Amino acid sequence: MEGEIKDVIKYWVEGEISNFVEVWLSVYVSLCYCYLAGKIVPKGMPRFLAFLPIICLFVYLPLKLHTLHLGVTTAFFVAWLSNFKLLMFAFHRGPLSDPSLSFPRFIALACLPIRIRQKPPPEETPQNGHPENTPPQKESSKKKSHRSVVSYATKGVLLASMIKLYDYSDQINPLIIWILYCFHMYFALEIILAIVATMARVSLGAELEPTFNEPLFSSSLQDFWGRRWNLMVTRILRPSVYEPVHKLAEKLLGRELASVPAVLGTFVVSALMHELIFYYMGRARPTGKLTGFFLLHGVCMVVEVAAKKALKSRWRLPRFLSTALVVVFVMVTGLWLFLPEMLRNNADVRALKEYAAIGAFVRDVGRALAFVPSGNATSA
Repeated sequence: MEGEIKDVIKYWVEGEISNFVEVWLSVYVSLCYCYLAGKIVPKGMPRFLAFLPIICLFVYLPLKLHTLHLGVTTAFFVAWLSNFKLLMFAFHRGPLSDPSLSFPRFIALACLPIRIRQKPPPEETPQNGHPENTPPQKESSKKKSHRSVVSYATKGVLLASMIKLYDYSDQINPLIIWILYCFHMYFALEIILAIVATMARVSLGAELEPTFNEPLFSSSLQDFWGRRWNLMVTRILRPSVYEPVHKLAEKLLGRELASVPAVLGTFVVSALMHELIFYYMGRARPTGKLTGFFLLHGVCMVVEVAAKKALKSRWRLPRFLSTALVVVFVMVTGLWLFLPEMLRNNADVRALKEYAAIGAFVRDVGRALAFVPSGNATSA
């Protein structure tokens, strides 16, 4: 095992980090071109054609990376989010279409999973009187910041504890290990996105919208996918997929049924993008299980929304029960269809090796620095 860790360290230092820097320099140069092209080329098909080589390049670049953390993160940021933002920008939609954006903010918004918080209107009123659509009460930024720090610290401790617990995985029921993997994925993703958002906030001097909103407290699938889980993806898919499909379906099917193809279309696109990300992860051909996972959730959300409309809020489950049902449903379907695709790519083994390699590298650097003589030391 120690030899494998040393091999991973050698690979990271000699190859992967160099490729990582090369990939992100290419991303930066490409977005400089897009920023200038957006000022010169008119919106619509001409701008789309100007961006098309960059979009293709962004699909290719993650193939140059092979480690789980650097490769998959880059794929998510660039091949998915950046490309969707550029597609919307080509037709003068989305966050990049704001003419007041400075060059640094354009680059940051284009390649990072962030969104600058807009100033709220003077008064916010509930929509349709529905509790889930009622804006939360205003909190002081200091209180929010303190709560976020405590939340992230707690999740960081839990994540570290899980990683240590994997050392005893041969003594633990495999189902419990799989459940731990689900929480591991959630905690790791939220912490990574929070770190990136914090760096961007410090660099840009702007208040950013949150990337997650405590998905474990979701009261429905609509609440989970639309208002709590990975909000960066939601904010990209809504204007790029849901709204165009809804507008088209409204003309063909009418207002009452328009949300059905819009919701299903959004989940299909999300499924395809997850299949792409998982291909980058292991270079293995898709099996369709990921697509099945998202289609199942799309169909269930359509049924859920229809049931809400039919009942018209006359009957509702207690909040604690609805939250438990949502978490159990997401967990069970994830263990059935989502997680096996990650394990098929040996994501668990590779992740643990990378964690161990990073820890060993940090220890080696610390030991080397400990033997460096201080500047005040006198020679013998």
